[in-house]
Formats: sequence, structure tokens, C-alpha cells
Amino acid sequence: MKNMSLEQIASACGGIYSGDAAKKTLEVSGVAIDSRKIEKDYLFVPIAGARVDGHNFIPQVMENGALCTLSQKNLGSVSYPYILVDSCEQALKDIAEYYLASLDIKVVGITGSVGKTSTKEMIASVLEQKYNVLKTAGNFNNEIGLPLTIFNIREEHEIAVLEMGIDSFGEMRRLAKIVRPDICVITNIGICHLENLIDRDGVLKAKTEMFDFMEEDAAIILNGDDDKLITVEKVKKSTPVFFGLSSDRDYYASDVISLGLKGTSCTLHLPSGTLTATIHLPGAHMIYNALAGAAVGCAFGLTPAEIKAGIESLVPVSGRNNLIETDKFTIIDDCYNANPMSMRASIDVLSNGLGRTVAILGDMGELGENEKALHYEIGVYAAEKGIDLICFVGTLSKEMFNGAESVSSDSRIQYFETKELLLSQISDIIKKDDTILVKASHSMDFPEIVTELQKI
Repeated sequence: MKNMSLEQIASACGGIYSGDAAKKTLEVSGVAIDSRKIEKDYLFVPIAGARVDGHNFIPQVMENGALCTLSQKNLGSVSYPYILVDSCEQALKDIAEYYLASLDIKVVGITGSVGKTSTKEMIASVLEQKYNVLKTAGNFNNEIGLPLTIFNIREEHEIAVLEMGIDSFGEMRRLAKIVRPDICVITNIGICHLENLIDRDGVLKAKTEMFDFMEEDAAIILNGDDDKLITVEKVKKSTPVFFGLSSDRDYYASDVISLGLKGTSCTLHLPSGTLTATIHLPGAHMIYNALAGAAVGCAFGLTPAEIKAGIESLVPVSGRNNLIETDKFTIIDDCYNANPMSMRASIDVLSNGLGRTVAILGDMGELGENEKALHYEIGVYAAEKGIDLICFVGTLSKEMFNGAESVSSDSRIQYFETKELLLSQISDIIKKDDTILVKASHSMDFPEIVTELQKI
């Protein structure tokens, strides 16, 4: 890794190097916090977790070929080099900040309440038509995952598309300090993490902390149909660019045609021209992702034809509106996470399904003191959309069940206290040719339901 000698690493994190002085100029080949992922000449960063302390694995990783390790503990006289630091977690962030700043690469930072990952995938797909792109893998978007993503950047990469997820005030500032984005994208301001952020105004405040560390001439790209984001005015030298469905936005869509679970066709209007594209992911909300991708693409000089190719080449990722077709039915695997906004969007997608529609919905986490009312509202919404069978699973989902029953009290609305109880009956509930949505917060572990459905 360029600019990542042991001497430079120690300086970047304010650590004290201990070991053979001749090795100080050697560069690490990678960085890992998981002892199982150590390769030759890696830097090991031992994290002290609630159950496992990574420091216990230091001798093992050094035997397996690591070049150096960080440590919060004085290791004394050992046969391998190490860097003593006050906090391995803070050192991880400091080193990532140093490494990214040393590279000649542009950075797109993405945040929002809903759709961060799918927007990240869309933007990366568009930019890949012209550039060598590094994007956040999976959900590596927090104060541990983001640095690890940055350490995957190599000299050949021209743009990094980095997802930034938060749940409290100040966290975005710490992430943005590492990233220092050239382009800031915010998808929306929704009802999520209210235990810490209180209300949507708090969510807006926390998300826009990204601007505190953006580059002076950074571009700001926002969802102009979001009532909170549309209030954002000029920041530093940057006037926000807005996308949406209204023709008074800088980037907007028209001629929208739903293709059901096969996606959406629409015309996108850009300052550089128009294009008609098919988005091969279900849900009208995907139009916003395409508009965000188009806006970032234009910022990097892509032509409408290149943007169209990027939009149309995008395929779903596991857990996020991913269509799985078995020989018996269709599964909409959207169980990575959930909040009221994403729940409604997924229910809308399901309502376009062929055959009998089935929703398996679970608890939504981190909604604060109004969590029961917010669950109740989703139950009402699901029942009013005319879904043929709705299965609510979990403690808070009892409120969803109550909401649905207030609309229609019949056998199409069922409640299961636990996931295990649902799984014990699922083969009797599901019928051939059903279209099944599976969605809940990550803590509910609903991928297990998707796996079991595929076995039926």
C-alpha cells in the first residue's frame, strides 16, 4: 500500500513504534481487524470488543505473516514490530484519514435515512462506465467499516464511492473528517434512529454534519422532493443541486412507466440532455437513485449515453429488494433493515406482484418513544394496500397487527410472536405462485426466513 510504511503509520496515529528500526520503512500490504483475514505483510488492528479482545490474537497473526500490529497494551520485548497507541479504534480512523488524503482520488460521500446502499450501488454503476471505482462493500459504513473500506483503495482507483451510516449526533462529523468528500449525496430525511436523533429535524442536523469536512469546492446533491433537504441552502462555496420528480428540479424524471417487479422505465432530464432508461430494480423509489446517479455522473463528465448504460447495468444486492425466483414462488428479499419509510416503499413494491401477495413483516428498531404508533401506522398501510396475506412477526409487530386489524379483521392478517413460530408453520401458509416480501430490521435476522422459503 502506497504511503503506508510502519513509520508513516505510527506518525499518522500518534503511536510509538517498537521493533527493528530497519523495518520502519517497510510498507504494509493491507489492514485487518479480523485475525482470520490476515495475509502476508498486513497490519493487524486488534479491537477490544464486548466479548472478544483482539489483543489475544496478536501472537497468532504475527506467526501467520502480519508485518506489524497495533496495541493498546505495552507488549514489552517481543520478536515482532508493534505500534503502541492509546486507542486502536481511534488509530484505525486516523490511519484511514491519512491514507485517503495521501491518494490522488475523488470521493463521493453518500448518506440518508433510506436507500444509502442502493444509491451507492447506482452511483458506482454509473461511474464505472468511465472510471475505475472503489465502492463500500456491504454495510461497511460506520466508524469501523468505513476505514476498512478505505484501506481497500489502491493506486489504480480513480473514484471512491463511500456510504456513511450514523445513529447519533457527532458521528457523521467523525466519518466526514476521514472522508472529506468531493461530492456529498443525501437521499432523504426519514424516521430512523429517533432514540438518539429525536425527530426528523434532528436527523437532518446529523446527516448534514457531512458538510463540515467536505472540500471547499465540493458538489452537494440532494433529494429535492424531501421537505427537509429542500431547505438546505448554500454551504461554503457550494449551492446544492436538487433531483426529484418535479420539473423545477435540476435533475428530474418524467414518462414513468411501472414494469411491476421487473423495474421502471422513465425519461431523465439532465442539464446535458435527456435519456430514457429502464431501471431493473422494483419500486418507484429507484427513480430517485437513478437521478442521484445521473447527477453524480454529470459532475464527473459522463455523457447521457454513459449514464444510461450505468443505470441499466445495475443488478440488485442481497437483502435489498433482491428478487429470488424459485420453482414455486417469487421472494422479495428486502430484510437487511427497516424503518417506516422503507417499509412503505417495500409494501408498494409487493403490491405490484403477480399472483397472491404475501408480506412477512417484523419489528423496526431504534424508533424512540413513538415506536408503537409508528408500527401501528405500518400495519394500517399494509392492510389498506390490499396485500393478500400479511404475517406480522415480533414483539413490536403486535402493534402492526393491531393497526392492520383496525382496517380489516380477517384471516389474511396473522400474528406470530416469534420468528421460530412462523417458521414452524410457514410451509402451510405459503402457496405455489405466491409473491412474498420479507422485511424487518437487521436484529430480527430475517435472512433465515428467506433461506427457509428457498427450501420449500
